[in-house]
Amino acid sequence: MLKSVKAGLERLQGARRSAGALAICAGLGLAAMLAVAPARAEVAAWIVIDAESGAVLEQKQARRQWYPASITKLMTAYVTFRAIGAGRASMKSAVVISANAHAEPPSKMGFKPGTRLTLDNALKMLLVKSANDVAVAVAEAIGGSEPAFIAMMNAEARRLGMSATRFVNPHGLPDNRQVSSARDLALLARVIWREYPQYRSYFSHGGIRVGKRTLKSANREFLRRVPGANGMKTGYICNSGLNVAVSATRGNRTVIAVILGAASGVERVAIARELIDKGFDSRRGRSIEQLTGVSGGPPADKYCKRNSRPTAEELLARFGKKTAKRSPLMALFSEDIEGGRIRRGVMPAMAAPAAEGVPLKADGKTDWAKVMDRVIGPRRQALQVIPVGIGTPNGSAPPAVAAGAGSTLTVVDVPTPKVKPLGPAAASLVPLEADKAGKAAAGPAPGAIFNGQPLLLVPVPNPRP
Repeated sequence: MLKSVKAGLERLQGARRSAGALAICAGLGLAAMLAVAPARAEVAAWIVIDAESGAVLEQKQARRQWYPASITKLMTAYVTFRAIGAGRASMKSAVVISANAHAEPPSKMGFKPGTRLTLDNALKMLLVKSANDVAVAVAEAIGGSEPAFIAMMNAEARRLGMSATRFVNPHGLPDNRQVSSARDLALLARVIWREYPQYRSYFSHGGIRVGKRTLKSANREFLRRVPGANGMKTGYICNSGLNVAVSATRGNRTVIAVILGAASGVERVAIARELIDKGFDSRRGRSIEQLTGVSGGPPADKYCKRNSRPTAEELLARFGKKTAKRSPLMALFSEDIEGGRIRRGVMPAMAAPAAEGVPLKADGKTDWAKVMDRVIGPRRQALQVIPVGIGTPNGSAPPAVAAGAGSTLTVVDVPTPKVKPLGPAAASLVPLEADKAGKAAAGPAPGAIFNGQPLLLVPVPNPRP
């Protein structure tokens, strides 16, 4: 009997050793799989600040240099606001599309050289549609030339203390010499917010309407889903990933956040919502003025290729609002509990949160609208779209251009061309009062900006004008 017991114990020990070996092998196999599979990078950098006090409420690598992409246009707008404040321009000033501006790649409006706009409409196209051709036209109107305007941008950056920033263009298209940081961009956003409250609405529009065509802002889901959202500016190039500077006001406080290097539009807005919410829960931090210098260089080229887009499952696991099973008694007193009128000690025990699956459409594809409802929040308002058009009031003149102490230059005016079709998309580019040119070209599929690619809506020029 003792022999049989001893044999049984030996068999049991052998089974345990085998199980342990299998567990080790499984662990090693999993580790090998994880080593082979490319890990998705985290969002590179962010910062959250109080707009009034300038307190840094939270930050990650905020001083690391990064490619700003179209957040650059915040500085383009700021230099323009400064020119208006100095009396060298007004919102009715003429902006003329030059051949140089027309040559810029998308995102763009595609207006023909010689097309005239008011500065008001140009700024709306620049900030809502992120039009690169219009950014250059504004730069030429305010600075006299694109290089002169870029010098003004860098002078303002130095004056404001943007220690990690250098500009080489007014739009943010790829150029590895153009760098900034989350800290510097938040500093700029705060200055705009505080110094020019009269222009805050320019950053808050969900879209513009040109003729019969609506061009939607890449920041529209933040504006529609985040409580108190004011907007500001998004940006995307492959070397930077998806960037955004946002602000929101709740009660008597405004919080500003800058996020750099997100991998998809949904992730970008979800992180912005999360950081803004955290910002309102905090008040103290050292001043952004004290967070100076540079703490790292920009990413290697083709950052977007290495930073894969998160799946719906990953987004829901990271940001999704989970539901918890509650007892009937808990449901009965839910309003009191949520209102803080029942002490935690007398609350019934709650079950662990239950994960929900990925919402699907009838065709079996991911329902991204419902995913966004869960990771960002439900839409709180309709899309806010404003009309814009080409042409200028009779007698409007180009802005006066600063050219050193005590002197000015006048921008060479280009006669307004007759409105002619530019091709299939011509109806989207005629003045609003003359919008009878036919159907506008179809835009991208709904939700296109949330696939990690920039929104490109470019009129196709007629090959034989």
